[in-house]
Amino acid sequence: MSASATQKFYKMHSLGNDFMVFDGVNRDFTPNRELIQSWGCRHTGVGFDQLLVIAPPEHPDVDFNYRVFNADGSEAEQCGNGTRCVTALARSIGLTKKDNLVWASLAGRFETEVRNGQFNTTMTVPVLENTAIPFDPSHATSTDHAHVYRLDVGGETYEITPVSMGNPHAVLFVDNLFDLDVDRIGRSITDHPAFPERTNVEFCQIVDRQFLRLRVYERGTGETRACGTGACATVVAAHLLDHVNERVKVSLPGGKLKLEWRGGANPIYMAGPSTLVYEGEVNLL
Repeated sequence: MSASATQKFYKMHSLGNDFMVFDGVNRDFTPNRELIQSWGCRHTGVGFDQLLVIAPPEHPDVDFNYRVFNADGSEAEQCGNGTRCVTALARSIGLTKKDNLVWASLAGRFETEVRNGQFNTTMTVPVLENTAIPFDPSHATSTDHAHVYRLDVGGETYEITPVSMGNPHAVLFVDNLFDLDVDRIGRSITDHPAFPERTNVEFCQIVDRQFLRLRVYERGTGETRACGTGACATVVAAHLLDHVNERVKVSLPGGKLKLEWRGGANPIYMAGPSTLVYEGEVNLL
């Protein structure tokens, strides 16, 4: 097999949210939905929640472009945990020596920082306007709270808070995370007509004003071990309902994230780990 028929990749994860990452700077990466689906299969391929691409910048004030693909081959706007992985990889393979990077994604620009071995991301400002999420309230019932709606799903009713972190989210607050059929409920809400571009679904249990437990069903992937944008959306929803303080720890099945949001038009700060698992090559044919 010729060298041109293969391409190097890096398997990475953050809190068990795992990724197949490509260096699209030194060699162009052309997305192919069928190949992405094949690589994403955990039984016959590499297996991942998302495929990430570090791409050349399209603007002079940006260090890199950032592309995200779900395991079903669909392109996503953002992946919060992935921001730390691409930052770590860009530095480790010599694409940059900078501690502070500016990235451009479909969700907008964001910044990452390396400080004392920890990777921090300044995410985009959360969006609550229904049309921009996008969320169609004509398929839901309003409540006494401006940001909370009731959805009828399969004969059951759920109260959700729609939030966009550049990608759509529906946040639910529950009493017990461990007695939920996250796969069934998550899939039903993901495909609900109230979300014309489908949505990620967060199930949150409030422990106290500084600590949340979370499980996430990701659009195009299913339940994952962790989700950075999901954690951000959940903190926003909890803040809107006055459940939390500005600084919050969010515990997911894969581990904990530290987040801070001061409300309003402020961005969300998120800190967590990044791990390189192995390097490999895949067939492009």
